[in-house]
Amino acid sequence: MYLHLGQAVVVPEGEIIGIFDLDNASWSPRTRQFLERAEREGRVVNAASDLPKSFVLRQKRDGSSAVYLSQLSSATLKGRAESGWME
Repeated sequence: MYLHLGQAVVVPEGEIIGIFDLDNASWSPRTRQFLERAEREGRVVNAASDLPKSFVLRQKRDGSSAVYLSQLSSATLKGRAESGWME
């Protein structure tokens, strides 16, 4: 199954490590440092045409990781994943 994150970006559900609310998660200095590092390393994919509300952490099959910014809320993405919306 795949999860649609917005802007024609889909990721395999089996490679998703977590779905995070950007406002809540970014309070932590460690999370901010992680996101800043991922951006510096070119591992951030912007799937939001507006301000992002959530981010998805993906562990690719080759062992690398990527962070996807989405304008959809973490609750919406979670609901899609649980319902099999993109089977």
